[in-house]
Amino acid sequence: MKAMILAAGLGTRLRPLTDDRPKALVELAGRTLLDITLSRLRSFGVREVIINVHHRAEMIVEYLKKNDNFGMGIEVSREEILLDTGGGLKKAAYFFLRDPAEQPFIVHNVDVISTIDLGRMVQFHTESHDQEHRLCGRRAARDSKPELVGSPEKVQELAFSGIHVISPPFLTMMIEEGVFSVIDCYLRLASQAEKIVGFRADEYYWRDLGKPANVKQAARDLEQKVLLQ
Repeated sequence: MKAMILAAGLGTRLRPLTDDRPKALVELAGRTLLDITLSRLRSFGVREVIINVHHRAEMIVEYLKKNDNFGMGIEVSREEILLDTGGGLKKAAYFFLRDPAEQPFIVHNVDVISTIDLGRMVQFHTESHDQEHRLCGRRAARDSKPELVGSPEKVQELAFSGIHVISPPFLTMMIEEGVFSVIDCYLRLASQAEKIVGFRADEYYWRDLGKPANVKQAARDLEQKVLLQ
């Protein structure tokens, strides 16, 4: 199985932790976020990974080299300008499309941590014929008006985990160019009746590590065994 780790961001919300390093190398309980993410992916059978880089990219390249790619096949996708989640994925599409088997792959933000069962998530993606939890819109902020596509009978607001399972044919449907969010592409396809479905992960631990306070809280959770690695 393959995966992509989104690690190119500037990590501005994580300052001052990112003043001298990319967010992927910020440490949580003595381990970098990149190490934690790679270990999680490896534990679910991922053996090939592409990582997009931009901010302090050479530090990530050297870190991977120093650790012998953590025993995985790893490629780096360098972004001269930040391409956002959609543009970054589209730039790295070759990594997944060169596999004729067209197996689903995982996309994982480097700055989230969870106990989500990725194997179960992939299975759900492969087997799902669920008509519930289909994407029908988004709300950019709590006080903003929802942006809906189609005419949904019932709407339920759910948070996005920053972890996706994608089938390679999706990559050929990305007609957006340049800098764009993958959510823009999801919404366009949902408006065209393509099935973009959410995986409910309510039973699992999950935390966004985009702020120093969140990193500290995750470290406390580890100490108290709320989060088991």
